[in-house]
Amino acid sequence: MKHDNMHFRHQSLQDRDTIAELLLSVQRGLSKGKLSFTDDQNTITLEPSGLLNLTIEASANSELNVLDVRVTWQEHKLDSVSQRITVSTDE
Repeated sequence: MKHDNMHFRHQSLQDRDTIAELLLSVQRGLSKGKLSFTDDQNTITLEPSGLLNLTIEASANSELNVLDVRVTWQEHKLDSVSQRITVSTDE
């Protein structure tokens, strides 16, 4: 699915059980190949496929603990996948 500069960002305070439920929904969406995110202001649907890049970062200090989970992938058009390439040399 092609998106032209679509962006979704949500930030709120939640308890850990609610966040765990949201992460389970993300897990189910990844398994099905379709993730839909909606809040009061925005909505976006993503359809991950192929190989996905996973990055997990965690840090802790006396003032702030952080867990970042990022999943990225690139969408490929069928046209670009099926295009032929020819390589020749001038001999």
